[in-house]
Amino acid sequence: MRRVVVTGVGMLSPIGNSVEENFAALLEGKCGVAPIRYYDTEGRRVKVAAELKNLDLEEHFSVKELRRRDRFVTLALLAAKEAMADSGITENEMFDAKRVGCVLSTGVGGLGTIEKEYAKGETKGFDRISPYFVPGAITNIAAAEIAIAYGLKGFCNTVVTACAGGTNAIGEAYRSIKDGYQDAVVCGGSESCISEFGIGGFTVINALSDTGNPNRASIPFDAGRNGFVMGEGAGILVLEELEHAKRRGAKIYAEVTGYAANCDAHHVTSPLPDGEGAADCMLEAMKSANLCPEQINYINAHGTSTKMNDSSETRAVKKAFGEAAYTVPMSSTKSMTGHLLGASGAVEAIYTVLAVNRDYIPPTIHFENPDPECDLDIVPNEGRKATVQHAMTNSLGFGGHNASLIFSKYPR
Repeated sequence: MRRVVVTGVGMLSPIGNSVEENFAALLEGKCGVAPIRYYDTEGRRVKVAAELKNLDLEEHFSVKELRRRDRFVTLALLAAKEAMADSGITENEMFDAKRVGCVLSTGVGGLGTIEKEYAKGETKGFDRISPYFVPGAITNIAAAEIAIAYGLKGFCNTVVTACAGGTNAIGEAYRSIKDGYQDAVVCGGSESCISEFGIGGFTVINALSDTGNPNRASIPFDAGRNGFVMGEGAGILVLEELEHAKRRGAKIYAEVTGYAANCDAHHVTSPLPDGEGAADCMLEAMKSANLCPEQINYINAHGTSTKMNDSSETRAVKKAFGEAAYTVPMSSTKSMTGHLLGASGAVEAIYTVLAVNRDYIPPTIHFENPDPECDLDIVPNEGRKATVQHAMTNSLGFGGHNASLIFSKYPR
């Protein structure tokens, strides 16, 4: 069976505009939540979000390029640029464009473009909207733009499974390499929908925290949690078949050793209260990696900071891990980044890869009030240096979508 490794990473998140900035922020326990700057929140219930910071896109793209692309596509391209440079795969004579694919995820795609062009149509008429509306709004366009930018002629696809999408994209990329269809795949997720329309949609279903205090808004597993915080960003990984990577002398961050995905088949927004679906997914991921619960050294939790998710996910970990649930550290990096929807699984996968590669477990920050229903080791407030041989990252999406990935040290 072909083995799959990570040879490049790139990311933008509310706590950093590169991989190294993000890792430094994890060490610091930095909070990316702040008052919303993108629009006036006067009279709105939700006042905070996790926006990108200190990022001037005109330093990287022309005004024309920025005008014709939705922001989620631009962020995906910028993260891909870092990942591709890090990997160096296209610069090697072994590069075969027909054997390199691209799998990306987004939760809602070009929502900003839809919002802007609908407003223009209402005032000027719908025959006057931008000709870039359709290619800017459709969800597959980020994967297509990355493939075009780097000449990737292999399998190119977009996974849309809500908040599990980024993890599913990486998992499907892993399977396509493992099963021999590709030699490498550029994969991950991108999201940017911090807008009046996007925030409003999640506000009316009572999914978002309505506290105005950035330090008490995204507080996974804390008894005071009352909703998630919308974030934005992109995470891109280059996955590669091990022998292909070795032949070209590639740098290897970690090995992808396990993946599973399933569905609760229960409710459009709520997870199974007992966590059975998510537990089964974790167990299948460990089975595919030929690992037992006691061998997992870290779990990057979905940990959204909603009442239902965090308690349900805790029950799921207990079902899947048994007694080991009480000894394995499990943190939620959403306490720092907020929830990046379709990009969250990709960004958190990179954090998990870094945990394995650098033996550092990031914290769950701003934890103050223990919840009896969330009684596992959530690495409260301070990160830890620890040997991380195998780590799991979990994503649970609207519609009951569950996905789990396992990364292991290389060589294994």
